[in-house]
Amino acid sequence: MNEELSQDTLAIPEASADAQPQTLAPKSKSILPEVKRRRTFAIISHPDAGKTTLTEKLLLFAGAIQIAGSVKARKASRHATSDWMEIEKQRGISVASSVMQMEYGDCVINLLDTPGHQDFSEDTYRVLTAVDAALMVIDAGNGVEPQTLRLLEVCRARNTPIITFINKLDSEVKDPLDLVDEIEKVLKLTVVPFTWPVGMGKRFAGVFDIRNDQIRLFRSGKDRLETESETLQGFDHPELADRFGAEFEQAKQEIELITGASEEFDKDAFLNGQQTPVFFGSAINNFGVKEVLDALAELAPAPQARAAIQRVVHPEEQAFSGVVFKVQANMDPAHRDRIAFVRVCSGRFTRGMQLKIGRTGKSIRTASAMSFLSQRRELLEEAYAGDIIGIPNHGLLQLGDTLTEGEKLQYTGLPFFAPEIFQAVEVADPMRAKQLRTGLMQLGEEGAIQVFRPHDGGALLLGAVGTLQFEVVAHRLKHEYGVEARLMPTKHRLARWVTADDPAELKQFIDFNSYRIAYDVVEAPTFLASYQGELVIPERWKTIKYHALREHAGLMFQSKLAG
Repeated sequence: MNEELSQDTLAIPEASADAQPQTLAPKSKSILPEVKRRRTFAIISHPDAGKTTLTEKLLLFAGAIQIAGSVKARKASRHATSDWMEIEKQRGISVASSVMQMEYGDCVINLLDTPGHQDFSEDTYRVLTAVDAALMVIDAGNGVEPQTLRLLEVCRARNTPIITFINKLDSEVKDPLDLVDEIEKVLKLTVVPFTWPVGMGKRFAGVFDIRNDQIRLFRSGKDRLETESETLQGFDHPELADRFGAEFEQAKQEIELITGASEEFDKDAFLNGQQTPVFFGSAINNFGVKEVLDALAELAPAPQARAAIQRVVHPEEQAFSGVVFKVQANMDPAHRDRIAFVRVCSGRFTRGMQLKIGRTGKSIRTASAMSFLSQRRELLEEAYAGDIIGIPNHGLLQLGDTLTEGEKLQYTGLPFFAPEIFQAVEVADPMRAKQLRTGLMQLGEEGAIQVFRPHDGGALLLGAVGTLQFEVVAHRLKHEYGVEARLMPTKHRLARWVTADDPAELKQFIDFNSYRIAYDVVEAPTFLASYQGELVIPERWKTIKYHALREHAGLMFQSKLAG
């Protein structure tokens, strides 16, 4: 993934100027009130910034759980709700995105926790195509880190609104003014502080809510929600100077400085991804979390119109449409299930309705559709635009598939990046070869790793953007499929998907380069190279094109994704 993400890399395609929303059926009850209640957002960050911990605390404050779990839980403690895989519990990292739905006030919140580690960034990129806003977590000790910047570029390509939470103020960290300046200079976002820290580390007293002119005080080390938190109103409150001394005076000066220098909050600029409200706190100690949750409910947009190849689709339309942005295998290891996660883009979903897959034209029934609190699930009776639903999948649904009630639609923008690291895979026990192939095909379909079948036969090839992906796949093959796999190095270092305007020329190219050709999980031909120079296309191949990105969609390669 060395290629830079350009401004239009993952941009939504232009729809025709005369595209109109589908007319609402006059006898149908408007779904607009339900749509307006939805808030769908992803939490993004560099690894170890505290993203998963913040997810737990948001669930706690929303009332979805009673006790917050820990990412690195002791034996007697709870693990984080969003880290449900065994390897996540062992390593204390997130390796797959998870979906959680909860109600907060009058809002229905769909929260997606994403892997922070760069090796699993593809999963995060795909999740970001399914949300309307992002909550960016920054480690106050480290400031803006490389993965934060990469993820922000993806958000920027889609003009995704971003709320920023600066975490770990309970530690000795960078000066808050320096952090704000860094966000503006490195991320090129206009910062509008909504809260400000009073002290840091052992002297951390709480956060001052600038808009409401009050300081909220918290006790440290809480995994349970306190029924009432202590607040003091106004900077002129007589207790503040007495209780917090120099920290309070410094915070007061900084707030006066920052409010004088900062721009006023502009809702339109925020919704266009140009301005970010900033909150300070400590997720692990419940500092500043409620303010973030309140802001998400108040500021994050309701579901927006989405452009399909055919037309613009509006969320309040009566007809259902949705897109598969994630496939997860073995959420229930006892049943070896596969769940397709669908972002509802328009209309109302009801359990049992028959839906058509745009790519194949086949129909599926949805009697077992479900909602999630990470791994925990329950049958879903209905859902509206903005919601995330899970549909049990037995191989019919793939990443990027569009589901409708019959209309021919294709949503785009779900990316697959060309891998940069390859390993061949063989089964240690030849009697388990079938299980190996099944496991790899299913893991390939979910996007955990890319699986390639060489044109000339031989061992399957695994392609990844980071070495940790191989470790996770080997672990999951062993524990979820009962297969001990041998991973071996290969000579391949680069890959490009291949297309041609002339099908006959493409066949000739594949035959000529058969020893370099492999097919991915959807049988897209791929050229494998050992070094950059092999990617030069000789002049004899007039219509051959290489692609560093491909779409999970009916149209395999979109021009904006061409590499």
